[in-house]
Amino acid sequence: MIIAAGIDLGGTKIEAQVFDATWAKVDTRRVPTPKDYNALVAEMAAAVAWAEGFAPGLPVGIAAAGLVNPLTGLALTANLPATGRPFPADIATAAGRGVVYINDCRAQALSEAQFGAARGFKTALALNLGTGLAGGIVVNGRLLEGPSGTGGEFGHFALPAHLTRDLPLVACGCGRMGCTETLIAGPGLSRLLHHRTGRQLRAEEIVAGRADPDLAAVWQTWLGLTAELIHTLIMVVDPGCVVLAGGLSRAPGLVGDLSDALTRVALPGYGAPPILLAEGGDTTGARGAAFAAFAQGRA
Repeated sequence: MIIAAGIDLGGTKIEAQVFDATWAKVDTRRVPTPKDYNALVAEMAAAVAWAEGFAPGLPVGIAAAGLVNPLTGLALTANLPATGRPFPADIATAAGRGVVYINDCRAQALSEAQFGAARGFKTALALNLGTGLAGGIVVNGRLLEGPSGTGGEFGHFALPAHLTRDLPLVACGCGRMGCTETLIAGPGLSRLLHHRTGRQLRAEEIVAGRADPDLAAVWQTWLGLTAELIHTLIMVVDPGCVVLAGGLSRAPGLVGDLSDALTRVALPGYGAPPILLAEGGDTTGARGAAFAAFAQGRA
C-alpha cells in the first residue's frame, strides 16, 4: 500500500517518489527542472498529480533548497527561479490540494534519523557539504524547527578568527561577510587553494590529488575549519552523531580525517560524537519530505 510521496526539487531535476508502508521506494518520476517560474509551478503540480494517481489524498512532501519566509510566504532560492514568489502556495493552488514544503537539507536530516545512518540516536546532527553548506537537527525522531525556518543554515555562522587571519574574507551570497559557507562548501575548498597557491582546481580535483603537498596543506586547513564548525554545533546541540552528506562527504578518507580533526578541537576529556556517512543516497531528500508530510497528516 502506498502511504506517502516525496518530491525532490533540485536545480536540474524534479524527482517524485512514492513509498509503501515499509518506506521502501515503489516508483519514481523524474523530469528536468524548468528555468521559467510558471513552467516550474506547472511541472511541480504535475508531479503532485502523478503521486495522487496512486492514492487520492496521499500525503505529499516537497524537499527544495532555500527558505520560505513564514511571514510573507515568499521563497528565497539560489538555484530555482522562485525567489520573491509565493512558491509553495502557488504549487498548492496549481495542484488543487495542500502539500508540505521543507528545506532539502532538513528533509535529509529527517530521513537519516528515521531510516538511515542516525537511526537509534536520540539527537542527530546532519551536515550537507556540497555547493552550499546546511543541515538539520533531529531530536527524538522529530525535526527541530523554529518560527523563522532558518534553523539548520549552518553555512552562515561566522568563520573562526583564530584560523582565518591569513585567509580571504569573502562576501557570502546571503549578504554577510565571512560566512562558513564561503570557505567550507565545495567552492570554498577551491577558493582556499587559489588563495594559497594561485592554482585553480575544482573541489573533487583537490580531494583526488592530496598527495600533492599544496593540496594536502589546503585539505588540512579545510579540515580545521570544518572541525571548528562541527565543534560549535556540538556545544549547542550535543548530538549523539554527526551525519555527513553532499558531494564533499564522498571524499576518500574524509570520516577518519575529520574525526581526528574534531578530536583535536573537542573539549579535553569529553570526546566527540561519531561522524557517519548518510545512507539514503538519491532517496534521502524525497523520503524525508514524504515522511514529514505523512507525520503532519497524523499529528
